[in-house]
Amino acid sequence: MEDNIVENLQVIGPVFAVMWILTIALTIRRPQRYFNSIMLMGSIMVTMIFLAGFFGDYAGVFLLVCYIIIMIALLLVPVMLIINGIQMIRKESVCAAHLLSLGLGIVVGVGEVATVIYFFKLYGSFELAEVGRWILILAMTVFYFSCLVLSFVIYSIFIQHIPHRMNFNYVIIHGAGLAGGDRLTKLLANRVDKAIEIYNKCKVKPIIIPSGGKGSDEKISEAEAMQNYLLEYGVSGEDILLEDQSTTTEENIINSKAIIDSREGKKKTALISSNYHIYRCLRLARNAGLKCTGIGAKVALYYWPSALIREFIAVFLTKSFFIWAMIGYLIFISPMLYELLFL
Repeated sequence: MEDNIVENLQVIGPVFAVMWILTIALTIRRPQRYFNSIMLMGSIMVTMIFLAGFFGDYAGVFLLVCYIIIMIALLLVPVMLIINGIQMIRKESVCAAHLLSLGLGIVVGVGEVATVIYFFKLYGSFELAEVGRWILILAMTVFYFSCLVLSFVIYSIFIQHIPHRMNFNYVIIHGAGLAGGDRLTKLLANRVDKAIEIYNKCKVKPIIIPSGGKGSDEKISEAEAMQNYLLEYGVSGEDILLEDQSTTTEENIINSKAIIDSREGKKKTALISSNYHIYRCLRLARNAGLKCTGIGAKVALYYWPSALIREFIAVFLTKSFFIWAMIGYLIFISPMLYELLFL
């Protein structure tokens, strides 16, 4: 048995090592690439096979247990999303953004029920209506987009744990809405606290750029509110440069980059936002030509799923991502569509 374990590990071990080295290297080099999330999912799957090698003759049992755990987790996903949607409505308010997790939970739940119905029809003894092919297409559609969302979620968590330098020349803080028109919300305060943490750890104090304009319902700009908070917590006014004209995340980045480009010296930059927001920020930073390290601030756990879903939708609707995602989807379901339409 030990000989079999050694032999199996010698085969899968190098693949395991290479996959993780490539995944980490690509993430560090270009964290905004969605391809990295696919590499990460592949690395996780290879890791399961690698670990199964230690179980020798029971490797199949180990993989079966992993499969069952994954299936249970997938079945729990719509339940958790629906619960999260209800929590968001209770703790925040009723609006389209807060209904996202509830709506997605219902859609995923319908897809999973469709999958169960299809396979009962295919392999079981239940007599059901003749809807098998359409149910399969629905099931596979939900499966495909669920995989996209899952890879996005796992990668968004993964990039938070990639080691990064702590010496920066500039720290950009992305704005968010203000409470009462002039005070930081908990969400925004967490971002500023993270910037202060980095500021205090840097040997040479960086320039902090609070970024965010004045909304129609706000008394002062988000940048000014953040400046007041920074000054209160010991940041020198000489180390703060306001960017108070932006109204979107993209403008935050473009305007902050313009401030950095107008100054001399080194320009190693940290980009601070909530952890769920970092991946999209890095994509926008790449488009703007801003080289930076994304660092996420914590948010309340109940807020995270709904916010991350909004982030995925925003990324999904970008032209390049949407085109490639739909090409992949059409390739994925093409055999079923062909059978349905022409056979």
